[in-house]
Amino acid sequence: MAKKVARIEVTDERFGTVDEIIDVRSPGEFAEDHITGAVNLPVLQDCERQIVGTAYKQESSFEARKLGASLVSANIGRHLAEHFADKPKDYAPLVYCWRGGQRSGSFGLVLSSIGWDVSVLEGGYRTYRRHVIETIERVSPTLKLVVLNGYTGAGKTLLLKQLEKDGAQVLDLEGLACHKGSVFGGDPENPQPAQKRFESLLFDRLRNFDAGDPVFIEAESAKVGRLNLPNPLWQRMKVSPVIEIDSPLAARAAYLKADYEEWLEDLDRIHVTLDRLKSFHSKKQLQRWRDLAEEGSWHDFVAELLAEHYDRRYTVGGSGHFEKPSTRVPLPSHSTEEVSRGAEELVLKAKNFYT
Repeated sequence: MAKKVARIEVTDERFGTVDEIIDVRSPGEFAEDHITGAVNLPVLQDCERQIVGTAYKQESSFEARKLGASLVSANIGRHLAEHFADKPKDYAPLVYCWRGGQRSGSFGLVLSSIGWDVSVLEGGYRTYRRHVIETIERVSPTLKLVVLNGYTGAGKTLLLKQLEKDGAQVLDLEGLACHKGSVFGGDPENPQPAQKRFESLLFDRLRNFDAGDPVFIEAESAKVGRLNLPNPLWQRMKVSPVIEIDSPLAARAAYLKADYEEWLEDLDRIHVTLDRLKSFHSKKQLQRWRDLAEEGSWHDFVAELLAEHYDRRYTVGGSGHFEKPSTRVPLPSHSTEEVSRGAEELVLKAKNFYT
């Protein structure tokens, strides 16, 4: 027996109790951003949307709707035969499209006619997107941030991971942005998400934080790779207390050598990356680094880049972007024991900021 399709708001408590969230937009729309955890079951592929759009412009709205209905029906039929074949009688999905209109309505109607309890997201992705922005703007100024600053390779990311493992609240911007925060930071095999997707990932973290506890975050610029930090979060970071992670050059070089080991011997990539430093260093200096790479002298290569490039261009003790560190945590090495000890010390120091 067909059931009525329910329409729910993004803030409705039922939103978090559905069995599955289904995004019926095209793969291209889904790739740009989507509700985290959603599965993409498009009623129109990207190329099909273009075909329908062309029919609308060159023929008529009637012909476009007729063509669109045929394509949508075929795609829904395929999804029924494949994705929904083993769904039980009490299956209860949530369906959404761009505006909560025809695409999600058509899909929801078919699913409800089978007998499932189907919900459609009121306002679709557009409303969800507005909710993401509003939440980031509302929550960011209230966060009890503790900013970890320190020279490149100091081990800030290692400490964040240990803090999270220990149960502390962590906002790992580099992890969410898929970027290690340096000219060598991109990962070709795991490219950065779209800006909207990055903001949705931030939203997922921010909405689950306990407002009474500190949130540890690494000092970043207003951009992480090609992605922009939401301004309310960036402004909050700039006025939050800072702890310096103090690690010697030799330890930092050893850590980065191991961290970038997967591509250090990719000489073509290294040469391309060094070309991006032409405006900062002499030809002689760049050739020196190329020679070290060619020789496979990786420790010296990394150590010299740190000392001559990164350390000279990065000010830990207050640079106008962040507050001057009020305390420091030494990290003489990046061993498991030292990172664990450093994380415990960070938690103790953070308590003094917000008591």
